Amino acid sequence: MEKPVIISIKGVQALEPGEEDTMELVTQGVLRQEEGEGFTLTYRESELTGLEGTTTTFQVVPGRITLRREGTLNSEMVFQEGQKHVSLYETPYGGLMLGVNTHRAKASLGEQGGSLSIRYALEVDSQPVGENSFEIQVTEPQLTSQRPGQ
Repeated sequence: MEKPVIISIKGVQALEPGEEDTMELVTQGVLRQEEGEGFTLTYRESELTGLEGTTTTFQVVPGRITLRREGTLNSEMVFQEGQKHVSLYETPYGGLMLGVNTHRAKASLGEQGGSLSIRYALEVDSQPVGENSFEIQVTEPQLTSQRPGQ
C-alpha cells in the first residue's frame, strides 16, 4: 500500500528552560505500508524549513521510530523510549555526533493515516543542547467536488 497524504508537523525545541522555538509545517507526502508491521512516511523539505533539497523519511516499526534525512544534509536519528542512540549528522559544513535520549516515541499509523509523538533530549558531541518534540498528524487529502459548470 502506498498513498498520498497530508502531513501536519508541530516541532518544539527548548534550548533553555522557558525558551521554546515552535515550528509548524503542513506538507504533502507519501505513506507506505512496508512488508510486515511497519510504515514509512516520506516528504520533501522546503525552503521554509531551511532544508530545501532534502527528503525526510520516518520509518515506523513496533517499538522504534527512525528519522532519516537525505540530500542537502544526511542524518539518521533513532527514537526508542528509554534508550540513547548516537549517530552522525552530516551537513555541508561538516559532521556532528548527535546523541538522542528518547523520552517518548509513540506511533499510531494505519492505511488512513494516524499520528506520531516523539519527545527527546538532544546532545551534540556529548554536550546537552536541549529538549525537542514532534507531534505529527497524517491524514488523507480531502477531495473537493465541483458541480459541472463551476
